[in-house]
This record gives sequence, structure tokens and C-alpha cells, in this order.
Amino acid sequence: MNTVRSILLSVLFSGVLLLNASAALAEKAVSKTAAGHNSEAGLKPHLGKARLEMGRVFTGERFPNVVVAVDGTVVASWGSRSLRVKRSEDGGKTWGKEITIANPALQSGGLTVDESTGHIIAFAEKQHPPAPLEVFRSKDHGKTWSKVQAVIKPDPKGNVPAMHMNEHGITLRRGKHKGRLLRPSRWYAGKNERARWPNHYTNAVFSDDGGKTWQTSAPFPAMGTGEATVAELSDGRIYYNSRRHWAPEGKNPRRRWSALSDDGGATWKGLTFVKILPDGPQNSNYGCMAGLVRLPVVGRDILLYTNCDSPTGRDHGTVWASFDGGKRWPIKRQVEAGRFAYSSVTAGRPGTSTEGTAFLHFEGNGGSTMARFNLAWVLEGKSTGDGEVPAWVK
Repeated sequence: MNTVRSILLSVLFSGVLLLNASAALAEKAVSKTAAGHNSEAGLKPHLGKARLEMGRVFTGERFPNVVVAVDGTVVASWGSRSLRVKRSEDGGKTWGKEITIANPALQSGGLTVDESTGHIIAFAEKQHPPAPLEVFRSKDHGKTWSKVQAVIKPDPKGNVPAMHMNEHGITLRRGKHKGRLLRPSRWYAGKNERARWPNHYTNAVFSDDGGKTWQTSAPFPAMGTGEATVAELSDGRIYYNSRRHWAPEGKNPRRRWSALSDDGGATWKGLTFVKILPDGPQNSNYGCMAGLVRLPVVGRDILLYTNCDSPTGRDHGTVWASFDGGKRWPIKRQVEAGRFAYSSVTAGRPGTSTEGTAFLHFEGNGGSTMARFNLAWVLEGKSTGDGEVPAWVK
């Protein structure tokens, strides 16, 4: 009997040691930001009491984006005539004055936070692309901006991409491409007119030298696409989700395309028709820019997607959640019943006052609104019928 007890205790002790070692290994694998915080943490801060708060940010013009700097400052960008930002140092409750990055300028897609340095990179175009790109950098979490030189190399087809109104960029956190900056981009086929839509495609640009030089990926494996989003999954693959406004393949033109990359965003494969996610209002084939972010939870692939969920117009702004890296989207919740057009969504940073909060910046009603909410709020939404919310998240 004593021998059996000793064996059981030994097995139990070994199991505890193994669990502790695994936890320590997982903790060690989590990258740090330039502010010294873990880039990812636990699920608990995203749960608890459901929260949703909303407030106006900009007036006039168009084109929203939002990122969270490594110190936790929320930086909202905006502008269809001049590129401007506002900063919030209290988690989006209040906003500082407008800071102009470039004028004249269009918001050229989203900002990119370099988690290795803390710098924020912005692209701008003086007119609707195709047009020459300008690159700006902030070294103080969005307070001041300087124009910088950057080289953007053509894609494998020889085309130099535009950045216009893609979602924000990301810093890769794992694998051999750790530290790489990656953001979606697009090719306009010379001009943005309906006759050329069949030749449009999205892709991505990536930099391994902090944004000085950008390589351009292979084209996304579906033509007629534009305005895309990217997220790094917990296994290092890149999830890519794109707007589409040309659908010769017979699929519903009012739904999204997705694909994956296992080489840090250089190539894309596994083209998938995402039948559950709307691409703008369902009475139009034109699509709508959407927001996408992976919540910074270690070992989990919780994605949030934002777009309008309407049969007739750009309204009924909604948040969808996936818990398996975009394979299924089992739950959604409406955030805005009224006007809701282009949107951008990002996640707060572990170790800062923004941890556990998602920030959704969207356009409508003559300006922009910021919605601040947590995953617990999304979980009180409606089932989509696309699978189930897993037990571990409840």
C-alpha cells in the first residue's frame, strides 16, 4: 500500500513540475514590447462585467483607424483631406487636441505600431490612389510626427502597392519572423474604376528593418479584392481577411474572402469563402472596409471582426467573434443601430490601463465614434449558427 501511495505521489509531483515548466516556458515565449510589457497575457481581463461605452472623436471627412501604442496610449487617426490623429491617455475616455500629420493627405490605411521600438508608422497619399506615398513616423506615441524616407519594393508581378484604407498593421511576435512589421496593401491596376476591378488585388507589405524597407507579398489569391485585414495567430500563421467587389467565381459577392500565410506574410494559400461574415450592406456588391484584431491572449486565437450587418445600407454596425482563428464565427453583437460605414478595431495592451478593452473606431453621422467594449459584452450577443462559443471562454 505504501509503495502504491509513493508511486502516486511521485506521479502527481512530476505532473505538477511538468505543468509549472510548461507555464514557465509559455511565459518565456511571450514577447515583450518596447515599454517592457508582455505583448500577450491571460483571458481574465477580457471577461467579468460586460462593458460598452461610446463617444465622438472627429467631425467631418472620413476614414477611421485606431491603434494602441506600447505605453497604452490610444491613437485614433482620421482624414480624407488631411491626415490627423487624436490621442487618449486614459483608455479612450477623453481625447487630446487634433494633431495634423500631413495636409493635404488621405489616410492611407491604418497605422502600424512597431512593438520592438515603440514607434508608430503612418502612410499618406495626397490624393486617392494610385498616387505617390509618403511615410511618417512618431517616436513619442503619436505626439509628434516626422516625414521619413522608406523604400517600398514591388510585388512578384512588378507592381508597387497602394496602402489606401486597409486595416492597421501588426508586429509579428513569434517564430523566425518575430519583430517583422506587416500590414495589408493593395494594387489598383492603374486606376480605381469599375472596368479595372477584375484586375485589382490585395496583398501585404512587410519590413524586417523597422519600416525603412518594405517588401511586397505575392498577390492575395482572389482578384477583385481591396481593403484587407491581417492578424497573427498563436501558431505564427497569418490570417488574412479581405473586402471584395468583383465576384466572377459564383460565390455570394456580399461575403468575405480569407487566406493564410505560414511564411510571415510573403505568400498566401488556403483561399476560403467566409459565408458568415458580411462584406457591407447586402443590397450591394461593392463591399465595405472592415476591422479585425486578434485579442492578445496567450495560446488563444480570439478574433474580432467589425462591419455593417444590414440588408440595405451602411448601418447596424456589428462585432463578430471567432475563437478558432477565423474558422467559425459563432456569436455577434450590434454596437450601433444607425450609420456605420468604414471601421477599424484594435485591442488594449497587457500591463496598461487599456488591457482587456477593445477599441472600435467607425465613421458615420458626419464624423467618427469610438466604441470601447470588452469580450464579455460580445459574449452577451446573438448566436450566428456558425458553431458554438467554446466552454473555456465562458
